[in-house]
Amino acid sequence: MTDIRYVSPGTLDEAVSAFAAAGSAARILAGGTDLLVQMRSGAVRPGLIVDIKKISEMTAIEQTADGGFRIGAAVPGAVLAEHPRFGKIWPGVLEAVNLIGSTQVQGRASAGGNLCNGSPAGDSVPAMIAAGATVTVQGPNGRREMPVEQVPAGPGRTNLKPGEILVSFALPPRPPGSSDAYLRMIPRTEMDIAVVGCGVSLTLKDGTCTAARVGLGAVAPIVLLVEAAAKALIGSKLDDAALNAAAAACSAACRPIDDKRGTIAYRTKIAGVLLKRTASIAAKRAREN
Repeated sequence: MTDIRYVSPGTLDEAVSAFAAAGSAARILAGGTDLLVQMRSGAVRPGLIVDIKKISEMTAIEQTADGGFRIGAAVPGAVLAEHPRFGKIWPGVLEAVNLIGSTQVQGRASAGGNLCNGSPAGDSVPAMIAAGATVTVQGPNGRREMPVEQVPAGPGRTNLKPGEILVSFALPPRPPGSSDAYLRMIPRTEMDIAVVGCGVSLTLKDGTCTAARVGLGAVAPIVLLVEAAAKALIGSKLDDAALNAAAAACSAACRPIDDKRGTIAYRTKIAGVLLKRTASIAAKRAREN
């Protein structure tokens, strides 16, 4: 049996140093809801576990001076749900984060772990992409920022460099008339993996869509930013023609597989259906704002 070392650093510099020194044998423990399952199944046998829960920057929720948010990568979904303002400003992101597992799992699981797990069906990722979120990462060569959509590299893989740790998400300030929504299709009513997941964020002014972003999950090797769908919405009154065009763009962007949850044809069709429903919810919320 391989010995496993466990460290629980109090600072990010200490965590990066330990993580980088151990190389590919190291794993980050944020909530552990993926890592512990992978270890139990034998899929992962780490030589070092770096627990980041004691690093204040990675467990903090901060509303910035401009009205945006900075969310630590290890903030549990249950903690984010209790924030007095976040869910009012980013209801779609919170909806997506709150779909990560059961109530018990949400007490540990984080959006950072959901992103770094590299699953194309991760629920929080399409919503974060739609929100225009960026991430801060830190490694042996310092800090850098990147859009969320640039993090996934394929199933189980990310574009983080060796030794880098995801530190936080930054969500931009919202102008008046803005909101978002997230929907997924699953075979069961609860706690299942998305067949398709769709996040939409938009801004309305005098009934016209002036800005939009669309994230689409579980339909390609990585979660997608569907710029053509957003383009179809911008400048429209979100009428049937615009929604149909955006739905067609989502279906065209799909590169899914056949599996036990859905066929290629089914996922492609559902992507368009979810776009219409999610955009309609986001628009209703935007009008209320």
